[in-house]
Amino acid sequence: MAKQTADFILERLAENGVKRIYGYPGDGINAIIGALERHKDKLKFVQVRHEEQAAFMACAHAKWTGEVGVCLATSGPGAIHLLNGLYDAKLDHQPVLAIVGQQARIGLGGNYQQEVDLVTLFKDVAGEYVQMAIEAAQVRHLIDRAHRIALDQRTVTALIIPNDLAEEPAKEEPPREHGAVVSAPGYTRPRVVPPEGQLKQAAGILNAGRKVAMLVGQGALGATDEVIETAETLGAGVAKALLGRTVVPDDLPFVTGSIGLLGTKPSWTLMNECDTLLMVGSSFPYSEWLPKPGQARGVQIDLDGRMLSIRYPMECALVGDTKETLKQLIPLLERKQDRGWREEVEREIQQW
Repeated sequence: MAKQTADFILERLAENGVKRIYGYPGDGINAIIGALERHKDKLKFVQVRHEEQAAFMACAHAKWTGEVGVCLATSGPGAIHLLNGLYDAKLDHQPVLAIVGQQARIGLGGNYQQEVDLVTLFKDVAGEYVQMAIEAAQVRHLIDRAHRIALDQRTVTALIIPNDLAEEPAKEEPPREHGAVVSAPGYTRPRVVPPEGQLKQAAGILNAGRKVAMLVGQGALGATDEVIETAETLGAGVAKALLGRTVVPDDLPFVTGSIGLLGTKPSWTLMNECDTLLMVGSSFPYSEWLPKPGQARGVQIDLDGRMLSIRYPMECALVGDTKETLKQLIPLLERKQDRGWREEVEREIQQW
């Protein structure tokens, strides 16, 4: 049997590093489901009981591994069911690729059974990249770009594969002609650090503070040692946003725990009495639980420049990877000799 486009889709996903696909079968993806059996040595198919579960599981996969989570659903209602889990991935900045079926191309525009405008449906949740394949030679670059964009932008991408196209013979090499796109798999995340001048500015603000508070979020995952060293140097208390619960252990004496409606009294005190705020990898949304504007000087570190200075008016907002940025910042910090603020924070934690 000639290799189908469905087979090539799976092979290309594997070349991009995908090892697992979460999904639920349906008529619109029959060819892909069949191909999964032929490629079970390279890709594990995790069959769920509802498409929404597949999207949430793909998001969880991305959170735990740092890889692109891939979910698979049929056309129409199957694709629609993915949306809730995909929005979870988008809003939590996780790389997820949704692959969905579609009615045969000959019937599109004919009010065919379960025909849904899937490009429009996914245009918000997968706004960085959503494409429908209409030609087998597209599949190579669609897979490569969807996977790479999901990783680079830490977001959701979506590919729509009509069921008749998935059954066609694969075209692994695009024709050498005008208009053809020739792509390759692969992506390595860059090392992003702020310029030296900004690092010095941030250090000056933090060194001048007498009562430093830190708020860490999921962007600080993987930077545990650097967060702890920064807190120790500055004599700071550390509060944690919900998605940053595992950044630092709760049993450290200066960790105040959660913040917000379900937060702790020490976190509330930390924010209300500090004179300097260092926010690391967090877009914690509830500004009323942060210092009052003007109360504290602010420094923020985030990999996504779009998320800077939207929760608190920061004096110095740094675009950079949290781990690498803190590594560059720590040598510029001066150890606080007066530990009165730290001792006050720790006493309240003990009382709490």
